[in-house]
Amino acid sequence: MASARKVIITCAATGAIHTPSMSPNLPVTAEEIAKSAIDAAHAGAAILHLHARDPKDGRPTQDPEFFRPFLKEIKAATNAVINITTGGSPHMTVEERMRPAMTFQPEVASLNMGSMNFGLFPMLDRFKEFKHEWERQHLENSRDLVFKNTYKDIETILRRGSENGTRFEFECYDISHLYNLSHFAEKGLVKGPIFIQSVFGILGGIGPHPEDLMHMRRTADRLFGDQYQWSILGAGRNQIPLATMGAAMGSHVRVGLEDSLWIGPGKMAASNAEQVTRIRTILEALNCEVATPDEARQILGLKGANNVNF
Repeated sequence: MASARKVIITCAATGAIHTPSMSPNLPVTAEEIAKSAIDAAHAGAAILHLHARDPKDGRPTQDPEFFRPFLKEIKAATNAVINITTGGSPHMTVEERMRPAMTFQPEVASLNMGSMNFGLFPMLDRFKEFKHEWERQHLENSRDLVFKNTYKDIETILRRGSENGTRFEFECYDISHLYNLSHFAEKGLVKGPIFIQSVFGILGGIGPHPEDLMHMRRTADRLFGDQYQWSILGAGRNQIPLATMGAAMGSHVRVGLEDSLWIGPGKMAASNAEQVTRIRTILEALNCEVATPDEARQILGLKGANNVNF
């Protein structure tokens, strides 16, 4: 009999896109991030993608000291794979964005595969009241902002991360990012299995139409053959529909309050775990099995939880 396909659920707990005023359920403090991530792992997330925030006002930060408390707590309470951002915030320098991954040497780090316009300002039409002035500026400033990740930046992150045994979640926001990734694979700086996170629905990147998803899949198949693992990230209301489409086509999935504050039309998600539970229900209805953290490690060729620096 054929065995069920193992699907990795990644949960992105807080991110740097949404601001505290947008949802009372967005985790901000180290305690909140730890609890939310642990609950998501218990709900079925094999990988936890983590950012940090300054607890005073919820501002994104890449200071490793803001990561340290929740990393230790999550590791003590779960067997989940920890994925630390090198994206941080578009307002940060590359050196700032690399600090946590270089300090803690996680099994996985995220890596955006190119520079791009990153338009967050449309959220000003939906959210009018903010607790902190930085929140409005954060969104407004994205009208004139390029998220910088040049070829030199990407090569630096690849080389320095690989020296620590860290593998990467390659975040591809457009078709050109797949070609950038192929370039580094041809140079020998990226080796399989390649973990591609296709990102849909961010203004400045590829759209959320099903044909966009199909185009990403066809291009990745042509460039990487059977040397990659595919995952789907849909922003906002596209989160669950696109993850479902991708899973039906053979992908892994990513959910979490970094990517969407919602669980349904007009209804905010109460937690990261609620989103994990929703996509897990769908995966099981598709006769997929949710991968455990150790199964995710095997699928992605990771170094193991005992070889990190936290």
